[in-house]
Amino acid sequence: DAVKGLAGQHSAVLLANHGPVVAGKSLEAAVYATEELEETAKLFLLLRGQNPRSLTDEQVRELEMRFARS
Repeated sequence: DAVKGLAGQHSAVLLANHGPVVAGKSLEAAVYATEELEETAKLFLLLRGQNPRSLTDEQVRELEMRFARS
């Protein structure tokens, strides 16, 4: 219900212990909202003097194998 109440006001929200929820009038708009959210989070960490952590090459390979399209 909390996310539903934000519809039309925000294109992206972060849910504690869950992660991002994004929406857009098209798939392209939703992808753009996701990218904006990620860059905003990165900037937030950098401005606080913290380094954003990226996935290691091994973690990326594991995800690619787990979610590979056939």
